[in-house]
Order: sequence, then structure tokens, then C-alpha cells
Amino acid sequence: MSDRTARAWGLAAALAVLVLIADQVAKEIVEKHIVLGEQVEVLGPLKLTLSHNEGVAFGLATGGGVVLVVISLIALGVVLWLFSRDPGRPGMWVATGLLAGGAFGNLVDRVRHGHVTDFIELPHWPPFNLADCAITCGVVILLVIYLREAERAERGS
Repeated sequence: MSDRTARAWGLAAALAVLVLIADQVAKEIVEKHIVLGEQVEVLGPLKLTLSHNEGVAFGLATGGGVVLVVISLIALGVVLWLFSRDPGRPGMWVATGLLAGGAFGNLVDRVRHGHVTDFIELPHWPPFNLADCAITCGVVILLVIYLREAERAERGS
């Protein structure tokens, strides 16, 4: 394994651990200080509200249980496989770290509690959590990486 590859894996792992810790600490604080369904005004349209999501993102596929855990593990495997193909690709360690950390954060909730703890609420949007934010950012970064590569390949043709 080259130094560049090892560094990319190390950075991705470190970011994933940071995301996992931040997500779990935030969820623990919210669980201790906010009652289920309570809304706490933070700033402007941003509110904190404790909710338990037994489905996937935004409450879809409620009651999936073990199936959702397996799907999460498969998705995580795909992300790690994509990363392993070229870990030195610029930005891949960031996308992978965010995706893996977010996936692990929600997976830990599912295994420990049977649901995911959500607490960030914006108008006209279902509650979500820091893990969801990390996953969303990771997907966006991954899309930008692949779209830029496709654009370069198209110009080079």
C-alpha cells in the first residue's frame, strides 16, 4: 500500500470516527434534555425536536428492522468498495469519511434502540440528525467528484 493510499484511508477513517462521535454525543444530549415531540426554538426557522424514526430517511419504510440494518451494511460496503478502487482520488476520503461516519451513526442507533434518533427540524422538512447531514454532504461530494471526472473525460474525447 502506498503512502498516499494509506493516508487517504487514515483520513477517511478519522473523519468517519469524528462524525460518529459528534452524531452520538448530539443524540445523547437531545435524548436527555428534550421530551419526545417537544420543540425547542433555536434560531429563525431552526428548531430542535426529539423524534424516533423506525424507517429510513425521512420516515420512509417504517418498521424495516433487520432488513434496514442489512441494507445499511450493504450501502456501507458499496461506499467502501468505491473508495478502495481509487482512495487517492481527490476528495474521495472526505466523501467516504462522511458517508461511513453517518451510516455508522444511524446504524448504531438502529442496533441499540431499534430506531434512529432525529432532532433537527426545519420548516416543511421531516426531522433529521447529524448523521443524515454527513450522509447528504458525502453523497453530494461523491456526485461532484464523478461528474467532474465525466466532464473531463468528455472534454478529453
